[in-house]
Amino acid sequence: MLAAGLSVQFASTDFPSGLEVAAAAVACLLLGWYGLVGAGPARFLGLGGLAMAFTAAVILAIRDGELLEFLVLAVILAAGAASARRAFKVRVPLPEAADPEHPVLFFNPKSGGGKAERFSLAAEAEDRGIRAVEMKPGCDLERMAREEVEAGADALAMAGGDGSQAVIVAVAAEYGLPYACVPAGTRNHFALDLGVDREDVVGALDAFVGGGERRVDLAEVNGRVFVNNVSLGVYAAAVQRGGYREAKVRTLLETGAEMLDPGSTGSVLKWKSPSGREHSSSAAILVSNNLYRLGSALGSGTRPRIDDGMLGVTVFADPLDGGRRLTRLQRPWRQWSTPTFEVSAPDPVAAGIDGESAMVDPPLRFAIRPAALRVRIARAHPGASPSAAMPGSFLGGMRALLLIATGRPPVERASALEAPHPDGKSDRG
Repeated sequence: MLAAGLSVQFASTDFPSGLEVAAAAVACLLLGWYGLVGAGPARFLGLGGLAMAFTAAVILAIRDGELLEFLVLAVILAAGAASARRAFKVRVPLPEAADPEHPVLFFNPKSGGGKAERFSLAAEAEDRGIRAVEMKPGCDLERMAREEVEAGADALAMAGGDGSQAVIVAVAAEYGLPYACVPAGTRNHFALDLGVDREDVVGALDAFVGGGERRVDLAEVNGRVFVNNVSLGVYAAAVQRGGYREAKVRTLLETGAEMLDPGSTGSVLKWKSPSGREHSSSAAILVSNNLYRLGSALGSGTRPRIDDGMLGVTVFADPLDGGRRLTRLQRPWRQWSTPTFEVSAPDPVAAGIDGESAMVDPPLRFAIRPAALRVRIARAHPGASPSAAMPGSFLGGMRALLLIATGRPPVERASALEAPHPDGKSDRG
């Protein structure tokens, strides 16, 4: 309120030049908000725009002799933005769980640029009573995990990429054992949405030392478990190409141009929308373990929940689908949730399963496994996705802040942080 009052003063006391300073201050507020609470590119764009808007505001304030007033306003806005971020910070109290007696950590020494070695994960694990098993080139990770379980392991952890996480997750879920995700991969998407602090690699080991436990869903395609998503179409085809690792963007653009060419002979995927209508597509389909948030700078690309008991399906626009063109106001994708989903094709389908390339025989049958995995998370970590308590828009954020200021939790926060029952249903049913 104080910031709003100062902005009005700027605009009224030295009109119209004061209006320019006030407008720049508002731009700083909006861009700073996205820079603080946004994810991925939105954060960088927000912070970059904030720097430019702030510079412009300072120049205008100096010109009008109002630099001191503007700096006071800037401090107030910065404090407000920081308070807003703190208000939406996730910290979920997890149920108590007995520490395992014979936990085992599998780690990939090459993953994430050598994080396991850099953080001395093997030694840190041994100090906590966790047996550390190193992955060797060409090893059968699933077989190794099963052998450890047969030898008496009562909890499993994985320090590596999401593809390796999925292998250990599948074994842990099959035997009903608790699992811990150690963010030693490159991007660690699963860790992020689980509520594991991706910057605290060593601290993630404390999941087995006084950590809490929650249940989350798993998804499968033709019986193969995945923790994040399966991509079909452009991205999946690009991953199959030999030069993808060295030139990802260029390969994606080249693959997309080829597949979206009306004369393309690429494999056409067939699927049904919620209405039951059959569609054909070769552009991109993303089937995920719970629905991703897209189209919002706040938490975009993350899943607010992984315990909703539903698959997320995202289909991107394709010129082959009826030949219809999108208007500028239409989103180039559609999303929905469903417990099952099926994709048919005339030939084996190129797929990116948790970021790893694979060829899958059609039909591709997707299904959700509600509350299939017992996840252990360190007490010092959030315990839920960063977007779990985050509003989906700026206006939604303002509304949520008003509710917090009046002592009432925002609806987005209350619903997102409900603890799931063992059957996968929320406390509200």
